[in-house]
Amino acid sequence: MACFLVFLLVLQVHAAPPELVQAGLTPGVHPGLAANVSEDATPAPPPGTSKRTPHSIIIGVRKGGTRALLEMLDIHPEVAVAATEVHFFDWDDNYAKGLEWYRQLMPYSYPHQITVEKTPGYFTSALAPERICAMNSSIKLLLILRDPTQRVISDYTQVYFNRLENHKPVQAIENLLVHSGALNIRYKAIQRSLYDVHMHNWLHHFPLEQIHIVDGDALIRDPLPELQKVERFLNLPPRIVSSNFYFNQTKGFYCIRSDGRERCLHESKGRPHPSVNGTVLQQLRSFLREHNRTFFRLVKRTFDWQ
Repeated sequence: MACFLVFLLVLQVHAAPPELVQAGLTPGVHPGLAANVSEDATPAPPPGTSKRTPHSIIIGVRKGGTRALLEMLDIHPEVAVAATEVHFFDWDDNYAKGLEWYRQLMPYSYPHQITVEKTPGYFTSALAPERICAMNSSIKLLLILRDPTQRVISDYTQVYFNRLENHKPVQAIENLLVHSGALNIRYKAIQRSLYDVHMHNWLHHFPLEQIHIVDGDALIRDPLPELQKVERFLNLPPRIVSSNFYFNQTKGFYCIRSDGRERCLHESKGRPHPSVNGTVLQQLRSFLREHNRTFFRLVKRTFDWQ
């Protein structure tokens, strides 16, 4: 009932007047994003297609492999993926623009296809579960996770290189992980790896059966088995096969082969991680271990995390 009430509120506040809808205009939608606002500015959509709210959302986790999962799912002919991270349910300013603004950011799809959006920030957002439930309480959610300790280091690595590229000062990872001699559990990268804390929030709004957890570490080692599980979860016919992947020796991970094209993830993916002081690393692992055990109980399965 709570989901339904929130959904009605969003519709009442942001529904477009009929005369604007007929004119192809929607309040809160940037003209460049509105469908068919101008035939000169926007190419006509493929016949028989429409923009629809997602049937499935990859909700996270940041640095867990969300981009790889989305790109690999895009191989499937019955999947249409959103091109960018929308941040509709976790950013208040975007959520205030309304559901029609969100829908207009989705790809055109045919009736037999499902639309998939991914925004890693949803998993750690306090508000995203309730807001997504308000849109569609029966939606299927995909959550890709990796060893939480390695995820922290990967999170640091991304920020480190982003700061270097923007000519901003950087710190050694140990300076962020430790504060006054103790583990700095307020460090955002650590907070994002407390999978049990965030999962509690999602399970308050969705049954576990609607959340499929992809093993991000397994996806890196051997993509096909994990993607076959996703196909079954989404009730998709099996279309992704082993020949859709090849191991790139230079990059050190699997790349994609489909429709006569070969493509790898952006060069920002798979960057080498810094070495971490052994004592600090052990502190981090020890802290996360109990959170991992709680998470395993919540989701009724275990993962091979150190």
